[in-house]
Amino acid sequence: MPDEIFHDLAEALDSLPNAFPKTESGVEIKLLKKIFTEDEATLACELNGDYQSLDLLAVYAKLTPREARKKLIGLVKKGLVWMKKENADLFFRLAPFVVGIFEAQLEVMDHEFSHLFEHYMLEAGQEIMKYDPGIHRAVPAVSLAKSEWVLPYDDVKTMIENAKAFSVRDCICRVQQGLIGKGCDAPRHNCLMLSVRERPAKPDDISKAEALAILNEADKVGLVHCVSNHQANISYICNCCGCCCGILRGINEWGMEKSVAHANYFAAIDPDLCANCGTCIIRCQVNAISEQNNVSNVEKMKCIGCGLCVTGCPEDAAQITRKPEDEIVHPPIDFTDWEQQRLRNRGMIN
Repeated sequence: MPDEIFHDLAEALDSLPNAFPKTESGVEIKLLKKIFTEDEATLACELNGDYQSLDLLAVYAKLTPREARKKLIGLVKKGLVWMKKENADLFFRLAPFVVGIFEAQLEVMDHEFSHLFEHYMLEAGQEIMKYDPGIHRAVPAVSLAKSEWVLPYDDVKTMIENAKAFSVRDCICRVQQGLIGKGCDAPRHNCLMLSVRERPAKPDDISKAEALAILNEADKVGLVHCVSNHQANISYICNCCGCCCGILRGINEWGMEKSVAHANYFAAIDPDLCANCGTCIIRCQVNAISEQNNVSNVEKMKCIGCGLCVTGCPEDAAQITRKPEDEIVHPPIDFTDWEQQRLRNRGMIN
């Protein structure tokens, strides 16, 4: 019986747009047992991808509203369930595994968890990342975000300006990779969370100026800004490396060139200005640049449009250009639109 409830939970998570595919080894069940207690898994199985009222969920779970509220808020605090409040009423939905549950597990991430997750991604990562729209979207480096040519939804400065509150956490991908003996020495404490609404202060809150400083540092060391792949209400900005980020590893390790949604820009390097210093090759997190005939060359189909080659070039030989209008792919309007498109492309709705 205990295993059955975790299998039910795995199916519930896989029914969400983000996906949580079953594996041959069954490692996903071990992973869920590491995160959820049996009681938590039982309650989580009553939820789905729609926000449901507290009273309704109490009926489903055969709990009093007071009991249900206490248990559900406990799940929210662990990042397993999402909550919204409308007037005085509370509504809850099941959080997706990625991006969602996994990223909330910093406090419990340990050697066992990190290895279970790595095993799971090796078996199921490609299935998660093969569907459109992509989970993550790359956006240009902050110093390139100039309103006259960057599309409004790609301007990270505007994302920061529009936010009302900011917090920062360790990058869980670099933490996880470090625990399995891999990873890199890129800064860890630079995963930005944004709130478009006023909210109570949190212990890990930072100022707007500090958020911009983190983005500038990410540019300096050569990390890709990635955001949720829709236009409105961006809630996070990740600063990703190609060796640790689960999404960018899809490109580098599994050959999935569209595992991250590309920005609507491409880079090119002027061979007459290139000094063949190799800086752009080192800074490119998706291996889209290589040396050819003693100069650097960008493979346009692999370029994700982040602009790190531009911000790091000492000779100003690299340029980033907006794609022609017929090649631009606009992201979904908002998260609801993203979920609907994703479910449709997974063949789960018409």
